[in-house]
Amino acid sequence: MSASMFKRFVEPGRLALITYGPCAGKMCTIIDIVDQQRVVVDGPASVTGVRRHMMPIKRLSLTDFKAGIGRGAREKALKKALADGEVMKRWEATSWAKKLKAREVRKGMTDFDRFKVALARKKRSLAIKKLLKKK
Repeated sequence: MSASMFKRFVEPGRLALITYGPCAGKMCTIIDIVDQQRVVVDGPASVTGVRRHMMPIKRLSLTDFKAGIGRGAREKALKKALADGEVMKRWEATSWAKKLKAREVRKGMTDFDRFKVALARKKRSLAIKKLLKKK
């Protein structure tokens, strides 16, 4: 077995999703590894809204994307690396990001919005049934 089954490593430049805490649901970039359980992350704040701070690895979900930065990179270098590699655009194109965005939209729906969606589903279902009956 020469090919490793693990592809997402905790390393500087790795894009991660924060899963717990006040910044939950936001993207961040690993800047430095403190020890086996903690890393320093940065958004940067102007891009994702996450400020530079220390965070337990258990609160992060690693993604497949990596920005080309070294250990302890400053915010300016991080912004440049994220922009050059179009990392955020590539993240937003993934099904994972689209599902998170759809979940946020559904969470913000009012009762009337949910009612309109239910009516649209019924209408679509009826149209499909009519098409299948014709054949």
